[in-house]
Amino acid sequence: MKVTTRTLSTAIEEVLIGTFTRADLELVLSEELDLTWRIDAHTPAEADTKRALISGYIDSWAVPQLIAFARRLDADVEIAETYIADLRRYIDAYDRGGGVTGPSKNLIFAANGPKPDIVLRDAVSNDIEIVANGEHCLVYDRPFPPEGLRFSHLIAWWREREALPGGLFDDRAVGHQLHRRFAASLDSEAERVVFEAYAKRYRTSYDIPALVPQVYLHYDPYDQRTRRKLSSGTVLGRQRMDFLLLFSDRQRVVIEVDGKQHYAEGDRASPALYSAMVAEDRRLRLSGYEVYRFGGYELTQSPDTEPMLGDFFDRLAARMK
Repeated sequence: MKVTTRTLSTAIEEVLIGTFTRADLELVLSEELDLTWRIDAHTPAEADTKRALISGYIDSWAVPQLIAFARRLDADVEIAETYIADLRRYIDAYDRGGGVTGPSKNLIFAANGPKPDIVLRDAVSNDIEIVANGEHCLVYDRPFPPEGLRFSHLIAWWREREALPGGLFDDRAVGHQLHRRFAASLDSEAERVVFEAYAKRYRTSYDIPALVPQVYLHYDPYDQRTRRKLSSGTVLGRQRMDFLLLFSDRQRVVIEVDGKQHYAEGDRASPALYSAMVAEDRRLRLSGYEVYRFGGYELTQSPDTEPMLGDFFDRLAARMK
C-alpha cells in the first residue's frame, strides 16, 4: 500500500463522506476539528460537493499533515468500523515506512557558549529546565507540527520570545534577527558556507524546513575529559549536531561538517576518532535519522561549492516529499 498525498487524501475523504451529512460535515470540519479554510475564491458553504468541501480544508497538505489528521479522526471522531479500517491501513503503512518513531521534544540549539546546566523538572513527563548558562543556547518550547519545523514556525516563536510587535517588525525583519543569532553559534567557516547557502532558500519562502544549527542530541553534565576519569559511565559521542532539518515529525536529517579534528589528533590520523564518528553515524541511522557529511575542504577550497550545495538541498527536498 503506497502512502501518497493522493491516496491518503482520498481515504480521508471517503471516511468523512460516508460518515456525515453535508450539514454535519461543515460543522465537524470547522468547529469540532477547528480546520482552516484554504480557498480564497469562495466560502465553505459554496463548495458544490462534500469532496470539494473537504478538499477546501486539506488541499496542499503534505503526507505528515494528512497522517496527523487521520490519527485525529481515528482517535477523536466517532466513525463506523467499515469506513475507518481502510484509513488505519494507511496509517500502519506510514508507520512502517521508516524514520524516527519517537516524538520530538526538548530542542536545544544554537549553542554559542558554555554547555547549559540541565535538570529534569518533571522526570515522568521528561520536562527539562536549564538552570545555568541558558543565555548561551535557545530552547524551542512549542509542540512540533506534523509537517516538521519550518522557518516560519521559528519566526513566530522568536517574535513571541523577544516580544517583537508586528507593527514594527515584519516577518523579514524577525527572520533576519533570528538568522544573525543562528550565525553566532557556528563553529567554523565551513559551517557558515552551508548555513548561508541554505539561507538563500528563505528568499523564496519561509515556509520550508528550517536549518537548525548546533542542536544537542545527547547530554552529559560532565565534559568528556571528566567523564573518562570517572570510574563508571561511558563517554557520549557527538553531544551536538552541526545542523538538523525536521522535514516532518519522522523525517529528521542531520548534516555534519567535518574538519580535521573529526579524524585526526594534531597532524596525525586517528583511527579511534574516525571509528567513534562512524559508530555514532550508524547509531543515528538505526534510530531513523538520515546523516549527510561534508568535508571542510570541499566547502572552503572548491570553486563549485555553491552549485554543489544548491543541488544537494534541491535533491534532498525532493526526496523528502
